[in-house]
Amino acid sequence: MSMVESPTGEQETLTRKPQARSGRVVSKDGTTIAFDRVGRGPPVILVVGALCSRSLGPGVKLAPELAKRFTVFTYDRRGRGDSGDRRPYEVDREVEDLEALIGEAGGSALVFGHSSGAVLALTAAALGVAIRKLAMYEAPLIVDRSRPTTEDDWAQIDASLAEGRRGDAVTAFLRCVGVPAIGIAVMRWLPVWAKVTAVAHTLSHDGAIVGDFQRGEPLPARRWAHVEIPMLAIDGEKSPAWMHNGTRALASVLAGAQYRTLQGQTHDVSAKALAPVLTEFFEDRSHPAHRDLQ
Repeated sequence: MSMVESPTGEQETLTRKPQARSGRVVSKDGTTIAFDRVGRGPPVILVVGALCSRSLGPGVKLAPELAKRFTVFTYDRRGRGDSGDRRPYEVDREVEDLEALIGEAGGSALVFGHSSGAVLALTAAALGVAIRKLAMYEAPLIVDRSRPTTEDDWAQIDASLAEGRRGDAVTAFLRCVGVPAIGIAVMRWLPVWAKVTAVAHTLSHDGAIVGDFQRGEPLPARRWAHVEIPMLAIDGEKSPAWMHNGTRALASVLAGAQYRTLQGQTHDVSAKALAPVLTEFFEDRSHPAHRDLQ
């Protein structure tokens, strides 16, 4: 905190944003994973979705909000930013990356996953990674016929990447998730386009994570039946029906999971709206599986 004098001569209090510290961990297969750490308190790890990283996406604004109560870790998933990558890609390797981050955080952590990052985090929980609580925002699950399935979309994305057409792969992905043509055309002229095309090759990673759950079929409840940690499935009021349907279905098949809708929110959720909900969930000690993190 610092005191400054306003133009009227009155003193005003300014709150300085916490400064992030950067680091690296080495995953089980030797891949280096870059991360930032900010704040103090119980550890929270943010797992982002397609085309996002620690410098692009929901974690950028969410981390400083949560850092008021937690030690927040944001990281570049493999193949993105300053993190390394190895071929062939396997989802289990990304699970090991998250596990390495949790080890850096002290051996267990609270986890928030956004979009495909939510599915990745749930996969990690199902494999026994030491996640204390898991909150998920709009895991992209297609559980009925409220929208087309995505098999053809992922095939087109993979074909574009195989031919080195990174921009076409990004365009195909954006169309798949419902970005209108005019929005994509505008993005091509903005600085963000260079950032997303730089990590376009990782779209196939996300396809491997979510593809099995985008076929318009009921969720495989048995896959997660043994996951007994506290979980929260969240969606945005203004998101499309298929996302609501998928989020509700996810909450229904997870033992004891909570379901919540954030008013006025879309898939591009506001950190100001999301942070209080995550804070309440992560700090709630009423669930029998909760353990004190202090």
